[in-house]
Amino acid sequence: MGKMLVALGLVLIGLGVLLMLADKLPFGGKLPGDFHFEKGDFSFYFPLGTCLVISLLCSLLLWLFRR
Repeated sequence: MGKMLVALGLVLIGLGVLLMLADKLPFGGKLPGDFHFEKGDFSFYFPLGTCLVISLLCSLLLWLFRR
């Protein structure tokens, strides 16, 4: 239980740092596979590519912490 809480704390710290630096990251929301549709005054954005990259990074971190 202790290791899981430490890992969760580190992940939350990492997410906090990413959110603070999000506007300075060059790839944030502009990866291939991020869909953006505009028609008139309607806009729809779905960051599929970004979600896949974040999912892979989280899976890698969890795999490393389980070892």
